[in-house]
Amino acid sequence: MNKVISKDGTPIAFDRQGDGPAIIMIGAGPTDRSANANLAELLAKEFTVFNYDRRGRGDSGDTAPYAADREFEDLEALITEAGGSAMVYGTSGGAIMALEAAARGLAISKLALWEPAYIVDDSRPPVPADYRDRLVALLAEGRRGDMIELFFTDAVGMPVEFVTPMRGAPFWQAMEAVAPTLVYDATITGDFSMPTDRLASVAVPTVVIDGGTTPWLSTTAAAVAAALPHAQRRTLEGQPHNVDPSAILPALTEFLAT
Repeated sequence: MNKVISKDGTPIAFDRQGDGPAIIMIGAGPTDRSANANLAELLAKEFTVFNYDRRGRGDSGDTAPYAADREFEDLEALITEAGGSAMVYGTSGGAIMALEAAARGLAISKLALWEPAYIVDDSRPPVPADYRDRLVALLAEGRRGDMIELFFTDAVGMPVEFVTPMRGAPFWQAMEAVAPTLVYDATITGDFSMPTDRLASVAVPTVVIDGGTTPWLSTTAAAVAAALPHAQRRTLEGQPHNVDPSAILPALTEFLAT
């Protein structure tokens, strides 16, 4: 494990593997860098991979007060560590963060996006306007498990009857440990609407990939690719949102290595 110090003094933990062009991985949801560890190991055969814990997760620090700008300062510190420029892979909400980073002008040479989680039509319920406020209230009451459930039902769009049994799963406790960062994600994503004009300013070569099994995410992937000036689309038929690393690896390698 390595660490860089962000602009506000927060230590940001990351694993560095491999040798080759630099790629930084941005995770999302109630996870730490372990969620991308298997894919990072595969990518490290051809790239120098920086797989990091976003602030408030895993081994990274969490300096108060939070502001979305701090997340992009963290990413900028990693880009500096990588040599001043890097490719970026973002998944779900992490893909939204990657796009926002490129729109802000960070030194990103290529973007690879897995199922960015904007909501672009009525094929699923919208995220309630008070979603972030409810997360903040639950956090103040120490109800981290309820924060995770709210994320899955209101942000991901899963039926509550599917989510409730998950509370007994081994991974639930690990998600509760990083539940406060759901507030951070909600700060960055807002109402999950797609900022079409802002995306049009992102001139970075981009590949937008989906798995074809979640219709609203496939619709979003097509919309994101259409909004970006230099984007291509890939669909990995039959892949769920929790994509198999070995399934996405060829698409990533083909795009990032050329």
